[in-house]
Amino acid sequence: MNPDLSRERATASFNTEIITYILDGSPERTHRRRELESIVANDPDFQHEDLNFLSRSERYEVAVKKSAKMVRHMRRLGLVDHEEIFWFKKLHLVGFPDPLEVHIVMFVPTLMNQSTPEQFKRFFVPAWKLQIIGTYAQTELGHGTHLRGLETTATYDPSTQEFILNSPTVTSTKWWPGGLGKTANYAVVVAQLYTQGECKGPHGFVVPIRQMGTHEPLPGLTVGDIGPKFGFNETDNGFLKFDKVRIPRENMLMKYAQVEPDGTYVKPISNKLNYGSMLYLRAMIVGDSARFLSMACTIAIRYSAVRRQSEIRPGEPEPQILDFQTQQYTLFPLLATTYAFRFMGLDMRKAYYRITRDIQQGNLNELPELHALSAGLKAFTTWVANSGIEECRMSCGGHGYSHCSGIPDIYVTFTAACTYEGDNMVMMLQSARFLFKSYTKTLSGEHLGGTVSYLNDVSLQNQTQTLPGRPLVTDINDLGSLVEAFKQRAAWLVVAASKNVQADLNRGKCKEDALNENSVVLVRAADAHCHYMVVKAFVEKLSEVLDMAAHRILSVLCLLYALHGISRNSGDFLQASVLASSQINLIQQRIKDLLEVIRPNAVALVDAFEHSDSQLGSVLGRYDGNVYENMFEWAKKSPLNKTPVHESFHKYLKPLQSNL
Repeated sequence: MNPDLSRERATASFNTEIITYILDGSPERTHRRRELESIVANDPDFQHEDLNFLSRSERYEVAVKKSAKMVRHMRRLGLVDHEEIFWFKKLHLVGFPDPLEVHIVMFVPTLMNQSTPEQFKRFFVPAWKLQIIGTYAQTELGHGTHLRGLETTATYDPSTQEFILNSPTVTSTKWWPGGLGKTANYAVVVAQLYTQGECKGPHGFVVPIRQMGTHEPLPGLTVGDIGPKFGFNETDNGFLKFDKVRIPRENMLMKYAQVEPDGTYVKPISNKLNYGSMLYLRAMIVGDSARFLSMACTIAIRYSAVRRQSEIRPGEPEPQILDFQTQQYTLFPLLATTYAFRFMGLDMRKAYYRITRDIQQGNLNELPELHALSAGLKAFTTWVANSGIEECRMSCGGHGYSHCSGIPDIYVTFTAACTYEGDNMVMMLQSARFLFKSYTKTLSGEHLGGTVSYLNDVSLQNQTQTLPGRPLVTDINDLGSLVEAFKQRAAWLVVAASKNVQADLNRGKCKEDALNENSVVLVRAADAHCHYMVVKAFVEKLSEVLDMAAHRILSVLCLLYALHGISRNSGDFLQASVLASSQINLIQQRIKDLLEVIRPNAVALVDAFEHSDSQLGSVLGRYDGNVYENMFEWAKKSPLNKTPVHESFHKYLKPLQSNL
């Protein structure tokens, strides 16, 4: 063990185990996770080779092999709990995407949530057993988040009781679905439903795409891999084009909307019911933001405790770079953000399951709110985590640029979350429109509940851009007051954005133009709303922490997260009359004080995430801190080092030199 890391762990003011229990949700969940980790760690089939020195085809093959083994292990263990399956999958595949990713997180849940009882038996059961392997084909070459713009058609033919799937244009080609390129033999295809001469909008259809047994593409289909991407090298993202392919009427997912044998369309009670799988995945992405950022923070903070460089005082030994305030100011707010997102992710999962139960009982009241909240938080957390991972890489200096640091792979894998399952800007705009609509309801006297209930506090008589009469935050160390500050900031921005939209409407602009021409301020309002929700979730989580030492350090992290957020957005808080300008200086000083409190606890706080060396895939972030000798050994494995002289020297350089 590196002595610097040993000393860091000895200085912690809390029991790391207790923090781990809090992060997992309970001691029981921690013990179960460790049990699954032990099964994987002791299995020779899952000793992880270094993927950095493999070609893309080799990485895909390794991922398929491990995915198949993972499924066999899940069957043997009888895993059925969704979260345990996610844990197990993450352990087997060290957190990277794989060819079965979409089958597990999209195809199977879609079948489970949108199938009729007959379809459940015909499709879900074989999919659960992996007798069929599926993907989710929604995005097209020309359209992504805008579902109404999808061009693939499914036209009902009542004479044969079949749907005819067709790709009428190049841009209607399905593009990006994971596992489509080579792995899947079925797909849930989202296409525009046409029946009795009318378009009924996008619906889901279960479509076989490859022959069972031979895996050859079926007639009328053009299917393949889209080629190398920025990341996701283990995944065969694919394309799919239909040439008047017929499928039985019963292959339309009909739990909510139906097409009867004669072509009569029976509409669902809500169009958003078909988006359940996307809502689930967006809710899970909030937790993924915490997980990927926590991996980057673990690497950067451990390495910063091991790396010694420069001088603080001339003539003294080189200090750990974690002793530099600039390094602390870069990393510790990101560490606090990781904890904040982790708790927000737990809340999101609870909200999803609660609202899903309500939907199954016929109560759809909270569905629009879940849609808006999951969209906004998906964008908010992935944007912050994405930039935070890159900050962690840069904080590791030149070595962070090497793949041996592990951070490049973390970054290229996670950054896709900013665009998949809904482009972030579109997601923020969806959330913003919900906020505008909600605030407009208060002007008509409607009382709001849930996450937007704070808009009830905006008086009908007070239609100015500020919210006068609200007290300033008097104690910047009081977390309850800071939650109020973030709430007031969000309310002020929602009111300001809504006023701008309303002013354009009063000038005769149509609603669509008014929203578009005020989209920048609307997105700022949605961002502030999400920020408020995260701060609120963090503070509420503290009330559940009974261990005094754990409560103290988590309170410090929570305070740092809130004050750093105010510092980065001080203009909003000043304009909203929430804070006085003199308080901003006090906040900057308090942030520096909090950095000093976190400094002796930083390594223990990242240890609490319990990311194994195998999961991190990082030489810099090793638990034992033995960085340099292992970096040297890692470099020796480069394929360029297989021979002392590369063949290109004899082919190109030697003739060049002989001609001089």
